[in-house]
Amino acid sequence: MFIFNTLGRKKEEFAPLKPPQVSFYQCGPTVYWIQHLGNLRAMVLADLIRRSLEYTGYQVSFARNYTDVGHLSDDADEGEDKLEKGAKREGISPEKIAAKYIAQFEADVKALNCLEPAYKPRATEYIPQMAAMVQELLAKGFAYATDLAIYFEVSKAADYTKLSGQKLDQNISEAGKGEVSDPGKKAPADFAVWFFKTGTHQQALQAWEHRFSGIDQPVSAGFPGWHLECSAMNKLIFGPTIDIHMGGVEHIPVHHTNEIAQSEAANGRPFVNYWLHNEHLTVDGAKMSKSGGTAYSLADVIAKGYDPLVLRYFFLGAHYRSKQNFTWEALEAAKSALDNLRSQLASCQPETGIVDKVLKQKFVSALEDDFNLPAGLAVVWEVLKSALPAGDKRATILDFDRVLGLGLSEIKTEEIPAAIKNLAEARWRARLEKDWTEADRLRDELAKLGWQMEDGQNDYELKKS
Repeated sequence: MFIFNTLGRKKEEFAPLKPPQVSFYQCGPTVYWIQHLGNLRAMVLADLIRRSLEYTGYQVSFARNYTDVGHLSDDADEGEDKLEKGAKREGISPEKIAAKYIAQFEADVKALNCLEPAYKPRATEYIPQMAAMVQELLAKGFAYATDLAIYFEVSKAADYTKLSGQKLDQNISEAGKGEVSDPGKKAPADFAVWFFKTGTHQQALQAWEHRFSGIDQPVSAGFPGWHLECSAMNKLIFGPTIDIHMGGVEHIPVHHTNEIAQSEAANGRPFVNYWLHNEHLTVDGAKMSKSGGTAYSLADVIAKGYDPLVLRYFFLGAHYRSKQNFTWEALEAAKSALDNLRSQLASCQPETGIVDKVLKQKFVSALEDDFNLPAGLAVVWEVLKSALPAGDKRATILDFDRVLGLGLSEIKTEEIPAAIKNLAEARWRARLEKDWTEADRLRDELAKLGWQMEDGQNDYELKKS
């Protein structure tokens, strides 16, 4: 299996730390609002990658986190915490905001048939581990304190820009967002790992009592920086080094770069061996926008009468490293394709079939080429167009659906009336006897009754017309 590793910017052969076990972590949602389709696409893509790994023989331990504290506006070191923003908007506590939108998110990913993660850590459950990592960074000289926060000193990080491949000055302007409002900050790129409940954060709704040794600390209460949670969670769940870390391309220059810097500084070990990044979902060719009314949710899709699995099928149409453009016309095309797939599968009678080895290898080859699901989906249609017996078609496609996750095993096959079977058998005999006039007559009679007969080399298939 070959995976495109952002760290090396090339496809690399996959070699997990402890084969066949694979540790896989995905950056999950900040749970202050309903997740839009772009975020849900990222969840489906990770699910497809997980299923692909399991289908090809790996044992995947999958974790996806919930950010319920510390994610400030614009991903910077200043601004309002997104959970607090949500709490003020709805007049309830940050804890209730998190619970509300975690429940909504979990309902959405379940409707999209995403497998349940083995771990679903919440940032607020890992405060002691995050504080311990901050203390380690202070002790090793990678962090320093001001009157407002504790910062990671970027200039001391080894190869800080190795993930983004940018020059250091480019990454610095990105990482620090040009933020210099803290006069004690040594450099704009230095990022906060812990905020004290003072200054602009004096009214923070979420804070924890903790005293760090070796520094002058203005107050005892504070809260962690956003980047820190993934580092602490991964260390506790998987250890200092994990196999796969996935997130959106927007996380490359800041969030994931900072995760690497603090994790490797604190642990003295490589943080992640394979970095995977999914591209964005656009709407009508433009960036999703709440103000423009295009930040659609799954509820919007359902309200227009679409099965959530139609959206999953739509997501299968683009590679995870490619941008995908959402339009309602494109979703309607996905619905037509999925309806067609379901109809053809339903017409395949439930007699015992076997998985075709040649087509399965073609499907596996697509998965092993950096999880090329669009190519894998094309193999499904190749199966349906093939001369395989109906039972083999059904068995092969249901085997592939262990990856696709379209719920195809739940489709009931159509019961063909005995009279229709008799007409089909009579036409097949006429065809074998080269009585083309009778064969055509019986074909037309079947068509009038709503059935279509497709001839193969050694068999035929009946479908509703």
